[in-house]
Amino acid sequence: MAIPDFQTLMLPVLKQFADGTERRSGDLRAPLAIEFALTPDEIAQRFARGVHTVFGNRIAWAITYLRRALILASPRRGMYVITQRGTDVLKQSPANIDGRYLNQFPEFVASKSTGASSAESNDSESPEIPRDGPSQANDSRSLTPDEQVHLGAARIKETLVAQILEKIKLGSPAAFERLVVDVLVAMDYGGSHEDAAQVVGKGGDGGIDGIIKQDRLGLESIYVQAKRWEGVVGRPVIQQFVGALHERKARKGVVITASSFTKDAIKSAKDQSLTIILIDGVQLAEYMIEFGVGVSNVETIKIKRLDEDYFAEE
Repeated sequence: MAIPDFQTLMLPVLKQFADGTERRSGDLRAPLAIEFALTPDEIAQRFARGVHTVFGNRIAWAITYLRRALILASPRRGMYVITQRGTDVLKQSPANIDGRYLNQFPEFVASKSTGASSAESNDSESPEIPRDGPSQANDSRSLTPDEQVHLGAARIKETLVAQILEKIKLGSPAAFERLVVDVLVAMDYGGSHEDAAQVVGKGGDGGIDGIIKQDRLGLESIYVQAKRWEGVVGRPVIQQFVGALHERKARKGVVITASSFTKDAIKSAKDQSLTIILIDGVQLAEYMIEFGVGVSNVETIKIKRLDEDYFAEE
């Protein structure tokens, strides 16, 4: 079963507090995981940055919304308890609780009008777009506010990757070689920019286009093949490259293309005793974005979270 969205979790979360006992957000994860028959992998699934779990984050957001409607309260930091309103809600046996249901409570409506849609959870989970987020984005109501922000950023990045690839494919082979040099140096490979520029694209011997330093001291070298292939790169290209590495008793190599690799090419690279890294056009574009090559910052948005420690009284 897929991980339930935070609105689907609202009623099950509230039921966990029905006995009036104070609980932490983390106390709900095990019983709710059983209720929704989640697998260990689903329970452990983390956001792209690998900091928090998707399931735990959505429980925290369900609690946040219930608190805004005064259905749950937080008598002390990190602890939650059902209110009389919450008890009354459960007595009504609603089929589900979501944002529309909570609109009947004036405090919840007021919280929206005052911009309280930012994270208020004492658990300080750091919501991000989940790895399966874009596929779940058809109904924005199923996403937490932070997930919507990160989904927007993911869509912007997806468009930027496509734009970068279009520019790369319209450029000349020499421009592609310069781009590869810039990316490798930005990633701290190849030593100085001058050193890397002197070797990449200057070889062409047996499928090897250059030899770069793995570190600035040049203690180990990495052999590079960088081509702006028009079509998909197949297994023969990888085999030729591996053969060239064996001739030089080299241990590491990188094949970079603006297109993509066939399944056989990927399998061939993985099956080698040598370390062969394949970088296709999408990955290359993502590296360019990550390391600031060929892109510029337009706007930086800082998302702030309430500091509970600041407001805690001694």
